[in-house]
Amino acid sequence: KYPAIKALMRPDPHLKWTVTGMVLVQLLACWLVRGLAWRWLFFWAYAFGGCVNHSLTLAIHDISHNTAFGTGRAAHNRWFAIFANLPVGLPYAATFKKYHVDHHRYLGGDGLDVDIPTRFEGWLFCTPARKLLWLVLQPFFYALRPLCVHPKAMTRMELCNALVQLAADAAIYALWGLKPVVYLLAGSLLGLGLHPISGHFVAEHYMFLKGHETYSYYGPLNWITFNVGYHMEHHDFPSIPGCNLPLVRKIAPEYYDHLPQHHSWVKVLWDFVFDDSLGPFARVKRVCKLAENRL
Repeated sequence: KYPAIKALMRPDPHLKWTVTGMVLVQLLACWLVRGLAWRWLFFWAYAFGGCVNHSLTLAIHDISHNTAFGTGRAAHNRWFAIFANLPVGLPYAATFKKYHVDHHRYLGGDGLDVDIPTRFEGWLFCTPARKLLWLVLQPFFYALRPLCVHPKAMTRMELCNALVQLAADAAIYALWGLKPVVYLLAGSLLGLGLHPISGHFVAEHYMFLKGHETYSYYGPLNWITFNVGYHMEHHDFPSIPGCNLPLVRKIAPEYYDHLPQHHSWVKVLWDFVFDDSLGPFARVKRVCKLAENRL
């Protein structure tokens, strides 16, 4: 109906420069925090570093769809994602790419889509206090869940990711000591845990309304998260970079404006914790033959 949407399926010319600037900002922050007291280091890790590092993980999400250099230069995208990974402190980009393909291909697929919490998580984290703890520990569940739900052999790119990250962490430690390394790691763990930006983890696919499993958010936090809030649009057209997703809604509003949507990621977190009908179990699960046969 709208051929103009196909024209949006092109690389984001600004993405590589934005990400490079963010990496350099975090490198400058490492130099600035080297003499801070620990309490202030953790404050800035949450208030600033957590925002930047979480935003970089969402840049890596965008890059995993080849939006930095285009599908014809896939290797450039993979290596640039590893570069964007550097301030995160832990190797993440190559593994994310490997599993994120399944999230799009088998959305909600039990045993295939590792974005879905396990039965153990749904059983244990079922009270407000426990759900709050689950949000705090979210980075650990996202890191460990794939190993339990759908383990895959390590790839050469994952090994390269780990070696490059280890070398970067070692270089920062050698230059400025332990505090900058702690700042980066704390920023990632705090920023991906109980943090306003982390509302997108819950907002995207948890069933706040029965029958609706994917939601968009059109609020201001999209400005610092590469428009990840435009999630219905993203799943419809995953090859369109985040910078162009608002145009999808603008071109075809009748497909999106009437759908349920979120207006605040902070409210999403509040509702998730205190609404008894929500929790790690509030996800659509589908049985896929591929998962049954383990092909």
